[in-house]
Amino acid sequence: MNTIVQTDFGDPTQVLVPADLPLPEPGPGQVRVRVFAATVNTPDWLCTLGQPYLLRPMYGLFGPRAPVRGTDFAGEVDALGLGVTDLAVGDAVLGSTGGFPFARSAPGAFRTHTVAPVDRLARKPPGLDWDHAAAAVMSGVVALQALRDVAPVTPGRRVLIVGASGAIGTFAVPLAKSMGAHVTGVCSAGNVDMVRGLGADAVIDRGATDWTTVDEGWDVILDNVMAAPVAAARRRLRAGGVLIPNSVGPHPWWGPLPWLLAKATAGDALRSVDHAPTRANLDAVVAALGDGRTRCVMDGVWPLTRAAEAVARKASHRGRGSVGVRIDA
Repeated sequence: MNTIVQTDFGDPTQVLVPADLPLPEPGPGQVRVRVFAATVNTPDWLCTLGQPYLLRPMYGLFGPRAPVRGTDFAGEVDALGLGVTDLAVGDAVLGSTGGFPFARSAPGAFRTHTVAPVDRLARKPPGLDWDHAAAAVMSGVVALQALRDVAPVTPGRRVLIVGASGAIGTFAVPLAKSMGAHVTGVCSAGNVDMVRGLGADAVIDRGATDWTTVDEGWDVILDNVMAAPVAAARRRLRAGGVLIPNSVGPHPWWGPLPWLLAKATAGDALRSVDHAPTRANLDAVVAALGDGRTRCVMDGVWPLTRAAEAVARKASHRGRGSVGVRIDA
């Protein structure tokens, strides 16, 4: 067994199964990587469940178009494609498979070996372990892009991070704090102390208080949950503030549709993050981890043989930080 494949849409423990697939061959400008660690991200559990149904055509109408889930990984370069000169066999890297993860040709990362374009890879420093390196590729880069590029945070700005105990939130809280912001996190009661430990100045227990009703405003709201009505969320913005929706929402049919409709009329107050795991962004996140400006929290790490359990854990929305998959090649 060298791969986990998705056979249908449904319960991860039923539709994600072991398989043996041929090793992928790197194309021009690509390398093959022996994968040591991968991470479960939102697109992985959404495609596994086939939800929201509005997005089903993107995954494949009657079954998953791409059978192998996962995009983010850390490992060692195993083979070079034509034209690759800046990496060598044996180099430790982190990165993304790149491209559209639901295309038939998408290689996936829940496997012992994958292929990736060199411009979606960065060198992994010796002090960064495999699991944290893989977790940084999407969650770390998205947090960085949101707070550095989409709604640049400067000292004194008030930042609200909804879903502060999740994968992106645990990167975003210390990062926003390191930028000089006053940071408020929203999470469940059991995660309040953890979010405070990440550097949040204030924490809202989502079970006790609806953050959209708090008599307070923020300059930047990074909403990694999108359970609140769009209009209510926008009312919590200060003048000139920016709301960054960064999820699909809880509705199994329509998903992010209300937010997409709101974007048409919200103007610059509603901005989205276009995840770009470029080498420069990966290097920037690795540097922030190295000097303590951000943190990586691991909810747990499952072996490849139990990747279905890891996806189910991510889909439960109960994870604290990132959900990892460890591959023993």
